[in-house]
Amino acid sequence: MPKRTLVVIPTYNEIESLPRVLTRLRQAVPAADVLIVDDDSPDGTGKWADAQAQDDPAIHVMHHGVKAGLGGAYVDGFTWGLGEGYDVLCTMDADGSHRPEQLPSLLKAIDDGADLAIGSRWIRGGEVVNWPKSREFLSRGGNIYIAAVMGLRIRDATAGFRAFRADLLRRVDLSSVDARGFVFTVDMSRRAVAAGANVVEVPISFVEREAGVSKMSSDIFFESLGKVTRWGIRMRLARLHPKRH
Repeated sequence: MPKRTLVVIPTYNEIESLPRVLTRLRQAVPAADVLIVDDDSPDGTGKWADAQAQDDPAIHVMHHGVKAGLGGAYVDGFTWGLGEGYDVLCTMDADGSHRPEQLPSLLKAIDDGADLAIGSRWIRGGEVVNWPKSREFLSRGGNIYIAAVMGLRIRDATAGFRAFRADLLRRVDLSSVDARGFVFTVDMSRRAVAAGANVVEVPISFVEREAGVSKMSSDIFFESLGKVTRWGIRMRLARLHPKRH
């Protein structure tokens, strides 16, 4: 029986890019449903999404009264999707950085046995397009640091283009996830590994957004690494003193 697939797309002021992304996504994976989780965008993104949902039963919209951030949007989207009985839940950006045409590659990895398929920039065949060297350095260096501190054998733990089996999301206890920013992807990576998931990285082309404004900054990046460091210390202490943790 075909797996029911839901693609969760968080939005905040993405009216310039979301229409193109949604059109491409519906063409690339027409059998998948879409859940747009809008953080009360002042530019009208949520209202535009509502209009699309009225015309297309595969499109759903969730509105947050306050800006809950990336992690909060995904947790709420996953919770809704699990309640609706979807078998595979995917995450992707609304700004065009993730190419919808590459989502079938992630879904194939799930079909082939992966519990979590990550669209990776930093494995053979992956790439970034139109990125400044400074941002590439931060991303590559950050992922090397994450792997070293946390002991993760994942080359792109910060990647946001993913496909999860529903069973894995049920095992990681979404109610306990408190990483609400960009570090949410790292948190989900470590939880998946701890749950014994089969994690597969699939090479993708990550494209710098052409419209709108990026929410990432160096301050957010280094704040996230601080949380990663604390997680890494706790994980190592737990290995040394399992009865205390």
